[in-house]
Amino acid sequence: MLDFLAENNLCGQAILRIVSRGNAIIAELLRLSDFIPAVFRLKDKSDQQKYGDIICDFSYFKGPEYYEGKLEAKPELQDLDEEFRENNIEILSRFYLAFESVHKYIVDLNRYLDDLHEGVYIQQTLETVLLNEDGKQLLCEALYLYGVMLLVIDQKIEGELRERMLVSYYRYSGARSSGDSNLDDICKLLRSTGFSSQPGAKRPANYPESYFQRVPISSTFISMVIGRLRSDDIYNQVSAYPLPEHRSTALANQAAMLYVCLYFSPSILQTHQAKMREIVDKYFPDNWVISIYMGITVNLVEAWEPYKAAKTALNYTLETANIKEQATRYAASMESLKPQVQQLLKEGFLRQEIILDNIPKLLNCLRDCNVAIRWLMLHSAESAYDLNNKRMRQIKEQVLNDSKYNPRILFQLLLDTAQYEFTLKEMFKQMLLEKQIKWESFKKEGSERMTELAEVFSGVKPLTRVEKNENLQAWFREISKQIESLNYEDSTAAGRKTVQLIQALVEVQEFHQLESNLQVCQFLADTRKFLHQMIRTINIKEEVLITMQIVGDLSYAWQIIDSFTSIMQESIRVSPSMVTKLRATFLKLASALDLPLLRINQANSADLLSVSQFYSGELVAYVRKVLQIIPESMFTSLAKIIKLQIHDIMEVPTRLDKDKLKDYSQLGARYEVAKLTHDISIFTEGILMMKTTLVGIIKVDPKQLLEDGIRKELVKRVAYALHKGLIFNPKAKSSELMPKLKDMAATMDGFYRSFEYIQDYVSIYGLKIWQEEVSRIINYNVEQECNSFLRAKIQDWQSVHQSTHIPIPKFPSVDESATFIGRLCREILRITDPKVTCYIDQMNTWYDLRSHHEVTNNRLFSEIQNTLGTFGLNGLDRLLCFMIVKELQNFLTMIQRTILKDKAVADVFKAILYAVNPVQGIVGNASKVYANAVAKTQKIWGAYLEAIMKMQILRQQIANELNFSCKFDSKHLAAALENLNKSLLADIEAHYQDPSLPYPKEDNTLLYDIAAHLEAAGIHNPLNKIYITTKRLPYFPIINFLFVIAQLPKLQYNKNQGKLKAADPVDWVPLVLGMLTLLKQFHSRYTQQFLALIGQFIRSIMEQCTRSQKPMCQSSFVMSLSTVRGTLSNLQSCREEIGTTMVIVTDVAIDLAESNEMEAMILECAKLDREINCFVEIVQQVTGEVTSQQPEAMFSLSATVKERFTERTALLSDAELQKHQKVVAFKDSIKNTLNQGNEETAENMEELDEDIAVTQTQVNFTCPLTQVDMVNPMKNKECNHHYDEGAILAMIKARHSQKKNCRCPVVGCGNTDVKQSDLIPDQILRRKIQSKKTNGNRT
Repeated sequence: MLDFLAENNLCGQAILRIVSRGNAIIAELLRLSDFIPAVFRLKDKSDQQKYGDIICDFSYFKGPEYYEGKLEAKPELQDLDEEFRENNIEILSRFYLAFESVHKYIVDLNRYLDDLHEGVYIQQTLETVLLNEDGKQLLCEALYLYGVMLLVIDQKIEGELRERMLVSYYRYSGARSSGDSNLDDICKLLRSTGFSSQPGAKRPANYPESYFQRVPISSTFISMVIGRLRSDDIYNQVSAYPLPEHRSTALANQAAMLYVCLYFSPSILQTHQAKMREIVDKYFPDNWVISIYMGITVNLVEAWEPYKAAKTALNYTLETANIKEQATRYAASMESLKPQVQQLLKEGFLRQEIILDNIPKLLNCLRDCNVAIRWLMLHSAESAYDLNNKRMRQIKEQVLNDSKYNPRILFQLLLDTAQYEFTLKEMFKQMLLEKQIKWESFKKEGSERMTELAEVFSGVKPLTRVEKNENLQAWFREISKQIESLNYEDSTAAGRKTVQLIQALVEVQEFHQLESNLQVCQFLADTRKFLHQMIRTINIKEEVLITMQIVGDLSYAWQIIDSFTSIMQESIRVSPSMVTKLRATFLKLASALDLPLLRINQANSADLLSVSQFYSGELVAYVRKVLQIIPESMFTSLAKIIKLQIHDIMEVPTRLDKDKLKDYSQLGARYEVAKLTHDISIFTEGILMMKTTLVGIIKVDPKQLLEDGIRKELVKRVAYALHKGLIFNPKAKSSELMPKLKDMAATMDGFYRSFEYIQDYVSIYGLKIWQEEVSRIINYNVEQECNSFLRAKIQDWQSVHQSTHIPIPKFPSVDESATFIGRLCREILRITDPKVTCYIDQMNTWYDLRSHHEVTNNRLFSEIQNTLGTFGLNGLDRLLCFMIVKELQNFLTMIQRTILKDKAVADVFKAILYAVNPVQGIVGNASKVYANAVAKTQKIWGAYLEAIMKMQILRQQIANELNFSCKFDSKHLAAALENLNKSLLADIEAHYQDPSLPYPKEDNTLLYDIAAHLEAAGIHNPLNKIYITTKRLPYFPIINFLFVIAQLPKLQYNKNQGKLKAADPVDWVPLVLGMLTLLKQFHSRYTQQFLALIGQFIRSIMEQCTRSQKPMCQSSFVMSLSTVRGTLSNLQSCREEIGTTMVIVTDVAIDLAESNEMEAMILECAKLDREINCFVEIVQQVTGEVTSQQPEAMFSLSATVKERFTERTALLSDAELQKHQKVVAFKDSIKNTLNQGNEETAENMEELDEDIAVTQTQVNFTCPLTQVDMVNPMKNKECNHHYDEGAILAMIKARHSQKKNCRCPVVGCGNTDVKQSDLIPDQILRRKIQSKKTNGNRT
């Protein structure tokens, strides 16, 4: 008959695949149980208040419209719901797939049973499959695994959690719109059972049988499976445990399967007393705590309490006398086994000869040890007893008392047994490998001895007193041939024949009386010895290894082994060499992986790697946990060393007087340091003595374990120190910032020095580990802090900085900040608040506005650098970026929802816009117009002021500190970055000049990488950074303009500080930087419009000052002398701008060949320049006179300035304007251009005239590409045609991407290659277009 598990046996392969998938599903459920989002538990009141309306259980399905309606009614709830979806949909999908696979598993099993019943598999029925050994095992496992899945789900992922996750998945995924989704069936299967794994929780009625019956399964199948489990030894385990007292241990795995499967037929548990008595007598006569799957323990006292028949049957086992008998038996067994195993483990005791002669005895010892350990570990486990249950508490106390339970003795026996088992296995494996070679060697030796003996009796050999005997000669030759003919492959026949040959050799010695010849006797004895060795060697069977594997199973302790962790760690602390013994225990525990992986491996399933990695990873994590005591002990010693070095041991000076040598020797302290250092090296030797070990599929390297352990302890201690050391009291009178930073810097320096000191003693790269782990801690905390600003949060399992093996601990937040980096940042912002401090830019210092005492300065960032290093400053900078983004977003929201929605305010903006147009002009009655606009919008400036940036100064300070540090500590890096940056910028500029030159492609990360490095090195300007993408915002320039002039009356010029200073608690420097940051986020035209409005404001106010009889019309614009000086400085800047304008006009005149109109503009500019210069001189002269006079002279200041200004301008003539430097330069340029044109040929002149004619007829306000008025007109120097900037640049780029030249879009133009370098802005045309629009609006 075909092998049931053969690849071409469809029936066997189908059930094998189902069972394989069942094991993989359980592994996935166990893995996911560690990743349940905490928010779904709704334990905290804050979570309940925040998420209570968006996280629902199955009550949602009774009225989804009601719940969705609540969400739609509140926009903020919709935003929160969307954010929650983005953050959790990935993990919810993973959980849903796991839940779906459970449902699919039982559906597939039912389908398989239906196929068996319907005869889909030829010659196979349920009965025939159960008659097959493999088929019987697989069908029993299939039902058992389904039960385990349900129990694991209920134990690890409680009902309410499942419901909330399933509802959330339903809402957030496409499941509700998908017609083929089986979500309803999954929800019915996995709805809450009411079970809670919390100690003392009440068990729900009819649990778990009602849970197991949610998906119907064939009762015949269940009955037949339970029948096989009751009656058969389906895994043939009893052969490995021949003693009757070991029967319950031999059938332990089958007992666990039967326990689970009985819940599918609860009537047996409830009413079938005979069956239950039979089950208890066979499986549970001496045990009541069982492991059902990978260490999940169950106490039958509690589990079978509700079932009458089961409870009655178990009563005999739970009788006091029986418990006492079992406990004392295993206690006595442990007492006798302990010295026995220790004797076997003595050096040199276990030799091959001993093993070969005593295999049964050695195996019996191994069985007794494992059975005793199993019973005592399970029946003394804390997790197996609910101490709220009186009867269970009494049973546990009796077990502990009668067995004289001592966890240390039990652990020592486990340790010795594991070592003994490991040694025995390794030696037996080696013997198996050498078995045939040794057998052939013994055969050859025996055959050769017989051949030599035959020659001895030939009479030829010169041996004394051996007569020739042809019969013996022939006989020994025949024996030699017989030995030679023995066949290794036929071990049974070879063994039998070998025994006969030994007997024949004994008989020949007696019959022929060969004892007299010692040499012959020796030959015969040697041959018999070789034949005996052959028999022993042929008896080395693989079955012995299989028996050891079965007997040594430790899967039941997968979870309860954790209760021995503290004992293991204490043993290592006392004796670090204990690690080598623990290795055998870990390997013994690794054998538990065989249980879930066997079927997956047989099915050649793709899940093999995933499941292996999960269980291996769990075991390796436990190994790391146990061995973590070594780094912990190391760090304890290190702390003492550093304390001695810093506080006790004096540093020896370079030159030392002889009489002071004794004072500096400090032998006691130095001896203590040496002793502690020796202890550390002993600890590390202990772990390094453990060989590289394969735990499951993960190779554990002891050196890597040591390094990871040291990293973990470092991370734990540094993270805790940072958390505790950087907590600030916001109500403290003087800031705790600098003192705490200094203390923290000393602490971090202690850690740093300890690593520097110890690295050579433990053979690790200490400073490399320090840099990597501290940067990881800071980056992780920055990431967690920035999560509060992100919609899509970065979870721990997604973070590149978090690690499973070396986790960065999370601490509960003590204020609004999530981490220490947030607290540090907010404390800096608090003490530098512009409302209570004033920033002096020249000194990089903040002063308190009231006390005028220094609050902090740029040394703050040096101290942060000392404490947290470069990565700390970078992290702080990154956090500030997120805060700035949040501030900007809030600011835009405030403008859109508060300012622009206010109709009255919007009307004011419209009115002021009308009044100031055109911006190039002068506003009539300026003081009144501006004052009215400010007064009507006064109510909005409070909120506006709150939104202005306060963090850009801090970013500048951080950049300065980083740049200084980089240049000081890594000058070559700083130089390389600066040069690379300049080179890249030059290449990019060259590319825009000539697109044929190279430029980094979109998929090239060079620009992104270099930007990150430049920011890390402080080679950047935060003021140039664009933080957010923005859309067009109505009235934005005018809003900013009105805000600025509303703040102007609060300012006065401070001569000592050399800057404008606010008269009320508003610091002007951060306000200006904030305004600059705001403008930077929008299109540059907004900045240009804003500056134009400011310029118009200055011109209009000055115009009004000079023409009016009173200094100013409105009291809000009366300026002090200091303010006048500040204004004069601005007028000097205006002169510079006028000079720049005159240069531009000259260039335009040359390009257009239009000298008359341009000359008039140049003269107008020269006149304005002369008047401003004259006005400035007069104001300076008059203010100088006023300062020496009485204060009343201030009232005539304006009139005096006006009078003298009128007198001075009357003396000026227009003829003098021709001598202005810029006018002379203009005329010379035009003259040179005309001379050059006269030198051209007549033919060229004719062509030029035609071009000019065409140009003049076609120059208008309409772009030839967009066919609408141009916004930013660009002039082509080659053909003099105009286009809108955006349109022509887009066209050039598009043509170049097709590797073609761009032709001038003006019809009839002969210019076939328009280049970006040929285009220049036409400011005159731009002004004409704006003037046209303004006039059009007014009409």
